[in-house]
Order: sequence, then C-alpha cells, then structure tokens
Amino acid sequence: MNRPQSDDSKSRVARHRAAMRAKGYRLKQFWLPDVRTPAFKERAKRDMAAIEALPGRQDDIDFAEAVQYWPEEDDD
Repeated sequence: MNRPQSDDSKSRVARHRAAMRAKGYRLKQFWLPDVRTPAFKERAKRDMAAIEALPGRQDDIDFAEAVQYWPEEDDD
C-alpha cells in the first residue's frame, strides 16, 4: 500500500510540479495494462490469433505498418 509522504517529500513534489507547470507541462496520471504479466501475454496471443483468422488481414497489417512512423511536421 501507499505510505504517507513526509512534509519534506510533499514540498519537494509540489515544487517539482510547480516547476513543470511553469515550463508549460501538465500532470497526467492514468493506468496502463502491465504488459509483463502472463495474463496480458496470453490475451495478446489470443488477440493475434483472432486477427490472423480474419479475411483480408494483410490489408490491415499493411496499413498499420504504413502509418507506424508518422512524418515529423516542420515548424516553419
């Protein structure tokens, strides 16, 4: 579980967050699947098997590979 933060730790975090906000950033927290777990790996295998069984899947794979690397926009 989480242990309470000390006042020193809280103020250090607050200063860091304020500095990041001053640089134009905002804090964003969210949960992500843990891709290291056996359950995730099994689900990924099942999903890939389902995709491989679809007709016309090569078109989808070609599309995904084509957009995988998005060209950088010029700042001009």
